Amino acid sequence: MTDLKKWIRDIPDFPKPGILFRDITPLLQSPEGLKAAVDALCAPHLANPPDLVAGIESRGFLFGAAMAYRLGCGFVTIRKPRKLPWKTRRAEYALEYGTDAIEVHEDAVLPGQKVVLVDDLLATGGTMTAAASLITGLGGIVVEQAFVIELAFLEGRKKLIGAPVRSLLTY
Repeated sequence: MTDLKKWIRDIPDFPKPGILFRDITPLLQSPEGLKAAVDALCAPHLANPPDLVAGIESRGFLFGAAMAYRLGCGFVTIRKPRKLPWKTRRAEYALEYGTDAIEVHEDAVLPGQKVVLVDDLLATGGTMTAAASLITGLGGIVVEQAFVIELAFLEGRKKLIGAPVRSLLTY
């Protein structure tokens, strides 16, 4: 596989002092990098594609929609509150200080449908845990929780249960 790290830019002290931000913008700008990332995310599912890929707002949309196209399946958006126009289901998750939430249309996943969840980054695992609970709450079956980057020192992987977790890059 192509070394995707060459397209990840490190930005010190963003969004606040002491944080080293892993910027995927160069990866998205590179035709070779973007293709390599999408191909790697799709590879385990080519022989047995899921029914849906669900991307988490916002960068999960970029990879998820491309994956769905490549795998020949549907795409589901998991969004921040009050962004979806139809009836929704909501899941809250803990942040360092307070809570946040995500939503999905209540008809986005049918019972028994196989779903790959994707996001750009695995940090503490709260967002993906909430997303998985939304999908399973609709009767869907999460077959994988996929990420481009995992920040292993935050141990978010430990919170993710019920389906395999795969990251293309680990820091």
